[in-house]
Amino acid sequence: MPMDNLRRGAIYMVISALLFAGMGALVKLVSASLPNEMVVFFRSAMGLVVLLPWLWHGGLAGIRTTALTQHLARSAAGLGAMYCFFYALAHLSLAEATLLNYSTPLFVPFIAAWWLGERVPAGLRPVLLMGMLGVVLILKPGLALFTPAALVGLASGVLAAFAMTGIRRLSKTEPVTRIVFYFTVFSTLVSAVPLIWRWQTPEPELWGALIAIGILATLAQLFLTRAYRSAPAAQVGPFTYLTVVFAASVGWMFWDEVPDGLSLLGALLVVAGGVFTIRRAGRYAPTTDVPAPKPAP
Repeated sequence: MPMDNLRRGAIYMVISALLFAGMGALVKLVSASLPNEMVVFFRSAMGLVVLLPWLWHGGLAGIRTTALTQHLARSAAGLGAMYCFFYALAHLSLAEATLLNYSTPLFVPFIAAWWLGERVPAGLRPVLLMGMLGVVLILKPGLALFTPAALVGLASGVLAAFAMTGIRRLSKTEPVTRIVFYFTVFSTLVSAVPLIWRWQTPEPELWGALIAIGILATLAQLFLTRAYRSAPAAQVGPFTYLTVVFAASVGWMFWDEVPDGLSLLGALLVVAGGVFTIRRAGRYAPTTDVPAPKPAP
């Protein structure tokens, strides 16, 4: 792989991390005034708007599929992860919610073993256990600081791992654009239902933030895809954890969020476990098959 491609891939990944952190900060901001259901809907609906030009250009031929059931299963997991992640952003510190969501690579090997029949490499197990220990330190079970919101944040990582495994299965027969299309349509339609009883007209100053959430998330996914096309996932994938660093910085600057000692140690273990998992998986799998910590959302 030429060094220029590696450098370009790293730059794309850093930009993606910045955009994802910005999206998380905006979600936390609007969640103080709006219910979670509305934030999820606007995130999904804006993604659908971005996809409309592609749909117009490709026509019905681009969305025909024989794997509708698999698309629905992957979409349900992805939407569930989004609901849980946005809820965690509203109730936890920005860094902790982001980190719990980015625990996805720690769960993918186990889910792939159960769902796809893949074997968890023996050398990977100690690394996964180290990452799981980090999650436990963040959750702090049995301590007064433990909150149910942390479990919801962890659920976002588990559900995202299910979604990522579903993508790996679908990618064998389905193009990426079709997978994204079905997820976006499913998320928009399903997330619109709770608005019947949860709609709340946003204040004028919040409309810009709601629109920006969808735009930032879409741009972040675009740069993430470009990064993985430029260089192997094993080499650029670890850069995704810069999102946690950026989120922690934003949380400290705007919300005075400072992690305690246990959370900081747990964060280091989760990041180390995630990085090692991505690098090891990237050595033995195609780029498209490597579980990257990003989100389903």
